[in-house]
Amino acid sequence: MMADRGDVGHRPEGSGSGAQPEEWLLRAAFDGTGMGIYLTDIDGRITWVNPATVALLGFPADELRGADAHQKLHRRLDGGLPPRSGCELVTVCRHDRSVRSEFATFATAGGRLLPVAWVASPLHRDGEPAGAVVVFIDVVERLDAAGRQAEELVRAQKLTEQFRLLTEISTVLTQTLDVREAMTRLGRLLVPRLADWAAVDLFLGPRELRRLAMASAGAAPVDPSWFAELPYLPKGPSRSALVRVLRGEQALLLGPEQIAAPPDGPLAAAHDALFNVLGGSSAIVAPLRTPRRVLGALTVARTDPARPYTESDVELVADIARTAALAADNACLFGQQRDIVDTMQRHLLTALPQVDHLQLAARYLAAPAGSQVGGDWYDAFVLPDGVTAIAIGDVAGHDLEAAGQMAQLRNMLRALACDHKESPSLILDRLNKVMAVASDAPTASAILARIEPPQPEGEPGARMLRWTSAGHLPPLLVTAHGQARYLEEGQSLLLGVHLDDVTRHDALVPLPPGSTLLLYTDGLVEVPGVNLDTSLARLRRHAATLAGRPLQDFCEEVLALAPSPRTDDIALLALRLPPPGK
Repeated sequence: MMADRGDVGHRPEGSGSGAQPEEWLLRAAFDGTGMGIYLTDIDGRITWVNPATVALLGFPADELRGADAHQKLHRRLDGGLPPRSGCELVTVCRHDRSVRSEFATFATAGGRLLPVAWVASPLHRDGEPAGAVVVFIDVVERLDAAGRQAEELVRAQKLTEQFRLLTEISTVLTQTLDVREAMTRLGRLLVPRLADWAAVDLFLGPRELRRLAMASAGAAPVDPSWFAELPYLPKGPSRSALVRVLRGEQALLLGPEQIAAPPDGPLAAAHDALFNVLGGSSAIVAPLRTPRRVLGALTVARTDPARPYTESDVELVADIARTAALAADNACLFGQQRDIVDTMQRHLLTALPQVDHLQLAARYLAAPAGSQVGGDWYDAFVLPDGVTAIAIGDVAGHDLEAAGQMAQLRNMLRALACDHKESPSLILDRLNKVMAVASDAPTASAILARIEPPQPEGEPGARMLRWTSAGHLPPLLVTAHGQARYLEEGQSLLLGVHLDDVTRHDALVPLPPGSTLLLYTDGLVEVPGVNLDTSLARLRRHAATLAGRPLQDFCEEVLALAPSPRTDDIALLALRLPPPGK
């Protein structure tokens, strides 16, 4: 073993030939390296240390020489001395093998622990174990770098999660045009991932502020009164975070002191009530703001004092609120447009007349992707001769332009039918000629029918159906006994097709007592990828089972067959004759 510096260059016999390094070179190598090096004897006592060991550990060389290396240097992370039996460095001499560790802690003269990585190898003299050489380095810088890398990784993971949340919120909110449903979905996405509870307050009118959505991870039930109309914004100054945000301030971070502050007005008290019931040690109130206006406010809160919100969370919640505001604004604009077109639809599709002994029912469903009004229409009216006329039609398209064209055709058809006491085929022929000069509708399908008194030789209580079809789907007749068939007669070309040699004709068929006549548009039976005959057969079978149902229920059950999702408008017009003897 090396007892002093002169022994550093000792080479055992038989270790190979070649010139020996000069002693000064060996000393420079051991003394000049930045790694700590010390030697021990076979019993683990330190026999020699280099200057780097003294510098790293702080002990004088004389204090280290002769000391038990395990007793002097080895420490657990808690500062305690590990048992000698488990010490890897002790096993170097005992088992005559090299050992290394990427992390351990050595004691220092100042009482602190030095994180080190070390490697130890046995020393031999004359072929027999004589001790060990231990080389170690300070890994504080390496640990610091690893810590910084870990912090960067955590920060990157957090940013990725925030981006994923924003993307998910944007996707989910754009899947509905109902503002209440959109804000409810927002709350479900935020709780419990970002908050223990969340609330959305929204202006539904110039002065109407309402809590539109609530979500809570706790067991406390949601009070229905929270969804009532909230107090007005106060006119004077207020320290309330909700009031300030609704007036245009940026997102605000609230700590325990701000949350515990007494409310200074009715609106602040309504906001404070949420914290009183659901708790909260930290909260963020962010405006639901678009470039045009402030629509409302989003409040998120955490109840655990050990997990407060930070300024970075404020930025995230502000981004979420901006995304939610755009979705809410789109939903509100759609709602306003829907109210307008609903009013327009009520004027375009007139109420059905009250006709003695005949029941009438109608339904209209607009295409979901359209403007809630379109080119499908129905009509029923009493002609000057006392006969009830019914009609149904479809102008291509399901938007406002198609609705305008539909209104033109429907009104012209009604005017022509009332002004000319003619058969349905002649009336549609007149309409087709008028379309060429008085309408911009390209083409349209239609059925016009008269419900005429029964023939003298006919069944008591029966009526006669006289009708013509301009390229429309055939009427469906369902008897009171559940027999259903399509009326295929009376077909001719679409309206808008102008050919000199085309002749329209009428069909005549009896309507038995208690029977139901169904007129419908193609949105009810046309399904992408499904043969039309298959859909028509399905409608016929289903309608046959509804023969005994009240007429309004009959229509609802028929609509249940509508394709999902729908891509076209649907119009239904059903007529039912009184049962026998009535």
